[in-house]
Amino acid sequence: MSEHHDPPTEKDEKKDEEEPATRDEPGEQAEARAQERAEEDGGSRSGEPARGAAPSSRPLAWPRRVHSAWRRALERAEERRRATMRGGAGPVTATAPVPGRPGAPTALPGPAAGAEQDAPGVPSVVTTRSTALDSLPSWLVRGGLGAWLGLGIIIMIALVVFATSMIIPVFIGVFMALVLTSILQPLVSLFARIMPRYPATFLALLTTLAGIAGLLTYVVASVTSQWSSLATQFSDGLDTIVDFVEHGPLPVHLTQQELTAQFQALVRQGQDYVQSNAPHLATEILSNASGLVDVFAVLALAIFSTIFFLASGGRMWRWFLDELPAHMRESVHRAAGAGWYTFAGYARGTVIVALTDGIMAGIFLQLVGIPLAAPLAVLVFIGAFIPIVGAPAAMIIAMVVALASDGFVTMIVVCLGVAGIGQIEGHILQPLIMGRQVSLHPVVVIIGVAVGTYAAGLLGAIIAVPIIGVVWSVYSELHVRDAPVVGELPAYSSRGS
Repeated sequence: MSEHHDPPTEKDEKKDEEEPATRDEPGEQAEARAQERAEEDGGSRSGEPARGAAPSSRPLAWPRRVHSAWRRALERAEERRRATMRGGAGPVTATAPVPGRPGAPTALPGPAAGAEQDAPGVPSVVTTRSTALDSLPSWLVRGGLGAWLGLGIIIMIALVVFATSMIIPVFIGVFMALVLTSILQPLVSLFARIMPRYPATFLALLTTLAGIAGLLTYVVASVTSQWSSLATQFSDGLDTIVDFVEHGPLPVHLTQQELTAQFQALVRQGQDYVQSNAPHLATEILSNASGLVDVFAVLALAIFSTIFFLASGGRMWRWFLDELPAHMRESVHRAAGAGWYTFAGYARGTVIVALTDGIMAGIFLQLVGIPLAAPLAVLVFIGAFIPIVGAPAAMIIAMVVALASDGFVTMIVVCLGVAGIGQIEGHILQPLIMGRQVSLHPVVVIIGVAVGTYAAGLLGAIIAVPIIGVVWSVYSELHVRDAPVVGELPAYSSRGS
């Protein structure tokens, strides 16, 4: 059988260096030293003399031979690795038959005294661990990791949306509270200069509620005072519309009798539907009546949350930061500050723009002589909170009222006037008021409104733009950007051209 030897250790090298001195010592000292070495070794290696045996007359040369063999094996492995890498394959790690734990990096023993040193470029550690990623292109590895990260982000967003859909009333209440907080915060800060924070909060809320109540009272009073004249104007306007359809330049002509017959047919269809679906409609009405309780609950939650956000919002936020790890507090505070700045700026800017649109629309409709100028102005004010589609919807309603009251020419005038107000809003008011807080491209706004409307109806259309603005501001605050591209981009040309 072939004789198996362990790799040399420092103890063996020391014995190899001290062997000549042992031969020169007297017999008793040499024998004692040999016994000590045998006791230390324990007779574990095969082929060694037993305890008490005389030492060998020749110095041990096998550690040097083993080390030279190891070095030659490493040189050959390094040459194969370099040749493989030059051939285009990934790095290959060399495996050497080193005793000990399999697969673990093992340090080679150093050379004995006087032995030849390792050649330059030969590694002193052999790694036997290899992964499949080493053989893949780097762009594929980065793309795969990015895909997994993107999938994780999408899953997190889906979970947040799903959880929010389960508590829609609570979400609406908190969202309204944040909007009211952002709008009333300057007023509360103004009142807080002369009184404590909580009384200032209640005074600001009472002032706002009084203003809303006064506006609604004015609208109702104006409609009530003009109701009799409005009925006559609408009747004359409808006669004008019927005459235009019957004798106008349209390719389809309908007489008044035909229009009346079609209208009566629609009324009969509606009555038949109500009679045939009375139980179902009664159930729907009762369910909607129970929904009124949810409306009052949402309003109560919004007002209650607004009071505490305004009065002690700073302490609440400080408590939240104290619950976070110390290394996360600065980043979370900066991100939240950027998001709140954008959200508050959007809410305040939207209110200012909507109020300006309503005032301009009311003045214009009053000058033209359109009835219900005040209710239509309020409608324009409400429509301004819905981006892109709110103002056109209010304009269409104002045009219908103008057509029914004063005819086709007045309708065209109202259309041009409301369109001009929309241009003033889009090109002057919004860039001036909200340009710094929310700088989103119109394409992003319209896509966000479309997605929000498809996902959550009117509520989604209202909250889509502020949510997108907050997310973008947080990303911009935490993201480290590279230097922008300077100059013109090179034109693309195919390789063959």
